[in-house]
Amino acid sequence: MDVTSLAIAGVRLLKPAKHGDHRGFFSETYNKQALAEAGIEGDFVQDNQSFSAEAGTVRGLHFQVPPHAQAKLLRVVRGAVFDVAVDLRSGSPDYGKHVSAVISAADWNQIYVPIGFAHGFCTLEPDTEVIYKVTDYYAPAAEQGVLWNDPDLGIDWPLDPAKAVLSDRDRRFPPLSDLSKNFVYGGKA
Repeated sequence: MDVTSLAIAGVRLLKPAKHGDHRGFFSETYNKQALAEAGIEGDFVQDNQSFSAEAGTVRGLHFQVPPHAQAKLLRVVRGAVFDVAVDLRSGSPDYGKHVSAVISAADWNQIYVPIGFAHGFCTLEPDTEVIYKVTDYYAPAAEQGVLWNDPDLGIDWPLDPAKAVLSDRDRRFPPLSDLSKNFVYGGKA
């Protein structure tokens, strides 16, 4: 598995090996030991899957606060997404900054988003399916978010904001400036 660090410490792109022949392919998409050797520690306890019918569907920017904070390991099994992670760790040199990457079934890549980040994506193709692992169970009381198009974040989403397909909840999230500081930067990658 190839692992590449992005511009903010801790967020990584992963590319599992894919072995193909005349029948199709085989790929080991998750291996706890291989991830630990790459510096990605975590006990993934739940798998989630989303389907988005329309290109331009935005999901996020979501996170769960402690004690139910979650790291995520996300991959796309059909279609493609523009994936975003926003650093919410108080004291981080990258606080309020984001990294983004295109994650797609065609590229067979994944993204790891550690605890302390808001996460979201925009579908680039219709009928996109996303599968992701998380390190803590869904806890509705701990779920929060930041406004996906907050100008202070400076995210260059690949869509016309007026045409974004969003849930009512995602439309109502507060801007970064109104968030409580729930995460503290520890200086680790």
